[in-house]
Parts: sequence; structure tokens; C-alpha cells
Amino acid sequence: MRYAIIGTGSVGGYYGGRLAQSGQEVHFLLNSDYEYVCQHGLRVDSWCGDFLLPQVNAYHQTEDMPQCDVLLVCMKTSNQHLLPRLLAPLLQSDPIVVLIQNGIGVEADLQRQLPSAQIAAGLAFICTTKVGPGHVSHLDFGQLSLGNFSCRGNERLQLLADHLCRAGVKTRLVEYAEARWKKAVWNMPFNGMTVALHSSTDQLLAHPSTRTLIYQQMLEVVAAAQALGVRNIGPDFADKMIATTLKMKPYKPSMRVDYDRHRKMEIDYLYSRGIEMARQAGCAMPRIEMLEQELRFIEATRSDG
Repeated sequence: MRYAIIGTGSVGGYYGGRLAQSGQEVHFLLNSDYEYVCQHGLRVDSWCGDFLLPQVNAYHQTEDMPQCDVLLVCMKTSNQHLLPRLLAPLLQSDPIVVLIQNGIGVEADLQRQLPSAQIAAGLAFICTTKVGPGHVSHLDFGQLSLGNFSCRGNERLQLLADHLCRAGVKTRLVEYAEARWKKAVWNMPFNGMTVALHSSTDQLLAHPSTRTLIYQQMLEVVAAAQALGVRNIGPDFADKMIATTLKMKPYKPSMRVDYDRHRKMEIDYLYSRGIEMARQAGCAMPRIEMLEQELRFIEATRSDG
């Protein structure tokens, strides 16, 4: 299959890089570091093996990219309004569009804008950061779950999973809603709390008060998922996420990185959409709602100042 990476940041650079390193044909859309990658290639420093792609199929606009079988969208949801225009030139071949993005509701919104598109969710559990032009640092984990939202069959999704597994990325197909909400159990507490308390994951779990708060927030997300009819998720999953994060290397999630680099935070899809869906299902999330309001204040006052 032929792959396109729409957004070659830390996540797109890592997964696309692994596919290309394993011999797959991969085409990368780049923004600010397009010229650098054209000249110097794409570098990934990884806990499971460093590599450099000296020659990269790099593009500055999607109009110049070839038609592909799979589009891996790895852009921030703060730029979601750009996605229909970016994807339009690549939809002639009826590819599957895999949104490797944070939050709840991204697939449904894109489907309304592109009704005929075949869309899937990509849920990455990975600690990775872009540390320079064309330079990705992969600190820990890396597995990817794929959930079918509107694809006509799972054949290409399964082939994508097989190709990623051969490239050294543990990948599996999962039920869509279950995967999105399980990712939210980790994302909602840790992304916002590292910003609000100017901390990292290890610091939040090292202090009894914040560890308790993180766990309580996780239970709110679990309860919201259950209210929405999501299967195979319960309080034991929150226990698992705490245990997994305790083993994780100290990490600043994507929202904290965005805040530190003065970029817009992904509050809408990471918080607001999920909170509203839970509210409509009769489930309140008071601790998560408070965190969302704190993040709105931080975003607004930072912009004003």
C-alpha cells in the first residue's frame, strides 16, 4: 500500500518513519521544516532503536502528493478546520483516513464535512516529542489501536496493522468507541493537569493529593463512557492506567508541550466535546469540568498577556 502522513510532527514522524524504514512507500506532508527534511532527512531517536531516513518523499502541499491508499492524519485538532481542504486533493482514490489525534468527536465532525470519506480512529499510546526540525524523540511505549468508524470493511485497516507490526509497532484493531474513551481515561486527567499544575506525569503521581485527584478524574471518564454505552471499560481500567503511568518515563504530554511552546491547546476535542456528550447522557464530570474551565482561563489570559 501507499501511505500519506498528513502532519509530520512527533507522532506522524514516528509512525511514518517506522513504515518507511521497513520498506513501505510513505509520503510526508511537512510545514515549517519542509526545507530541512528535504536536505537532511528525518531523524528518530527511539528507546527501541534510532534511525535516520536520509531520503524522504517530502511535500509542502497536498496538491503535489500522489494518490494513496491510507492517509494517516497526525495534525493537532486545533487545526482541524484545515483538514477538509488539505485532504480534498487526496480523496480521488477513495483512501481510508485514519485520524491519529487526541479527543472525542473528531471522526464524526470530519464525516459531516466529508460525507463519503472512509474514516477510522488511530489511538496512540506513545511518549514522543518533536525536538527539532525533522527530529523526533521517542521516549517510551508506542503501541497503536485502530478503530473502524466508517470504513467499508477492515481489510486495509488490518493491512495497515500488519505493516506497522512488521515495522516494530505493536498495532491491533479494536472497537471504535471503546478505544476512543479508553484513551480519554488517560488523556483528560494528565494533559490538563500537567498544564494547570505546571508539572509532568511522574510529579503528579508522586504526590498523594494529585495522585488521588488524577484517579478520581479517571473514574469520572470511565463513568461517562459507561453512560454512553461503551463496553469493556470499568474502574479496573483506571487502576491499569495508573499502574502503567507509574512505570512510564517522566513525560510532559502534548498539551503541556503546546502550552510551553505558546501554541493553542486542544481543549475542544480533549475536553469540551466529551463533557457535553456525557452531560447529554445524564452523567456529570465535575472534576474534569473544573479542569476544562481552568484550561480555558489559562488559554485566555495567556493570549491577553
